[in-house]
Amino acid sequence: MEGLASFRAVASLSSRPRKPISASAFDARRANSLSLPSSSCSIVRAQQMESKGTPPSAVAVEGEQEPEKVELEIKEWEVGMYHNEVAASQGIRIRRRPPTGPPQHYVGPFEFRLQNEGNTPRNILEEIIWHKDTQVAQLKQRQPLYSLKKALDNAPPVRDFVGALRAAHSRTGLPGLIAEVKKASPSRGVLRENFDPVEIAQAYEKGGAACLSVLADEKYFQGSYENMVAIRNAGVKCPLLCKEFIIEAWQIYYARTKGADAILLIAAVLPDLDIKYMTKICKMLGMATLVEVHDEREMDRVLGIEGVEFIGINNRNLETFKVDTSNTKKLLEGERGELIRQRDIIVVGESGLFTPDDIAYVQEAGVKAVLVGESIVKQNDPQKGIAELFGKDISM
Repeated sequence: MEGLASFRAVASLSSRPRKPISASAFDARRANSLSLPSSSCSIVRAQQMESKGTPPSAVAVEGEQEPEKVELEIKEWEVGMYHNEVAASQGIRIRRRPPTGPPQHYVGPFEFRLQNEGNTPRNILEEIIWHKDTQVAQLKQRQPLYSLKKALDNAPPVRDFVGALRAAHSRTGLPGLIAEVKKASPSRGVLRENFDPVEIAQAYEKGGAACLSVLADEKYFQGSYENMVAIRNAGVKCPLLCKEFIIEAWQIYYARTKGADAILLIAAVLPDLDIKYMTKICKMLGMATLVEVHDEREMDRVLGIEGVEFIGINNRNLETFKVDTSNTKKLLEGERGELIRQRDIIVVGESGLFTPDDIAYVQEAGVKAVLVGESIVKQNDPQKGIAELFGKDISM
């Protein structure tokens, strides 16, 4: 509701004019993800917000030190607002962060937190992305990008994710299986109480999975990067997809240091330039990039991005979580399907796949791989669950 606020008093201040921070200085700091020291002085800042989410005007009264960290937070918010505008122009409805500005506002000796409808996520995906934006910012402060690049030297070798799917498809005549190591989801809750990621991964591998998808998000899916580390350390040979909500390149480097061979990019979240840029980073690191689409507009966007070779069609609407397997067929019909065949793009069918008929349906539509989690992870014996999903034993 408009106008709800909580107040607290801040210390008295001495004032002097604010020194602006140049864009180049900001970009350098942001690129290196450096954590700047907090100013020891108190700050008073009056902000006035425009109703449509335009950048705030800020007036600061400062103490003896330059409040660089606060200035950088303002600049990052402005960049985020520009990102929202670019995304909206490409039909992306998911906003990177709340449009009403930084959460803390200062008026006189009071700090208050404004709450209104602009600060409320429109759906579960947007809620996840807003949380991820905050989480990644905190992680970057603890482990800057330059330290991740050093850690890459100790990362396990990258394995050929797409090559493993092609080999499985050639061997079985069926879509290569990406089996998902997944404990829970926002729509279904906990899928498996006795969740042992290594045991599940080993059962998937024995059952004929070509690759594995490992959930990394903790808050909404009860996943963990450490699950991926444990699976690799246990000797599982299947290449690993880091199933995470990627919004920054930093996450790609972090996933690689944890043993990921591929990452997921969601077209419903990322503008074209981000997808192109992140795809190039993955190629530089030797990783595969699965770009996920949900509708015709997203498919057309992704097919227009240079370097995309691996596309997932999610039959689940990530805003409503409703599932419709005919979505795969719809997106692979006509000129789109022909273009995909010409470019030899591997297409993955995702969500709503529970029976051999479901697998046959998406294979006929044109997919060469499927990503399946719920229908097999819930089985007491995931290895047997894979055979039941395909209607036959697909193990080696």
